[in-house]
Amino acid sequence: MEVRPLAIDGAWEFTPRQFGDARGLFLEWFKSTAFREATGRDLDLRQANCSVSTAGTLRGIHYTQNPPGQAKYVTCVRGAVLDVIVDLRVGSPTFGRWDTVLLDDRDRRVAFLSEGLGHGFLALEDHATVIYLCDLEYTPALDGEVNPLDPAIGIEWPTVGTDGSALQFTLSAKDTAAPTLEEAQAAGKLPAHLP
Repeated sequence: MEVRPLAIDGAWEFTPRQFGDARGLFLEWFKSTAFREATGRDLDLRQANCSVSTAGTLRGIHYTQNPPGQAKYVTCVRGAVLDVIVDLRVGSPTFGRWDTVLLDDRDRRVAFLSEGLGHGFLALEDHATVIYLCDLEYTPALDGEVNPLDPAIGIEWPTVGTDGSALQFTLSAKDTAAPTLEEAQAAGKLPAHLP
């Protein structure tokens, strides 16, 4: 497995080795020893999620209060998404920065984000299926969101899907109404940076 740290402290990209033959394909998309070696920690699995989206669906930027925070190990098993990680941890040296990983059913990369980081993705094709492992169960009282189109964050969302067609962004009512990064910070809603 090839591992690359992202530009945000606490986030990594994992690219598994794929073994294919006439029968199909096999890969290890998570292996605890490789994960521990790269991140210096274990992933205590508490919940697994699956999301299926049409092209242009924009989900996020979502986060969980830190502490306790929620770490995520994310991949796309069908189609393609642009996965975005935003550092929302107040006091972090990379606060407000973002990085991306193209997750698709070809390279089969995985993104890992530590507690307190914001997460979102844009579906680049229909039926994009994202699965992720979480180390904390969904707890509505701890969850928050920042508007993914906040110009102050400046995420460069693609406007064209993998097939070359224009993407029309579709957001949930919750994500559309989400505060900007500045508003969330002023309201004291953002997660803390825990060194």
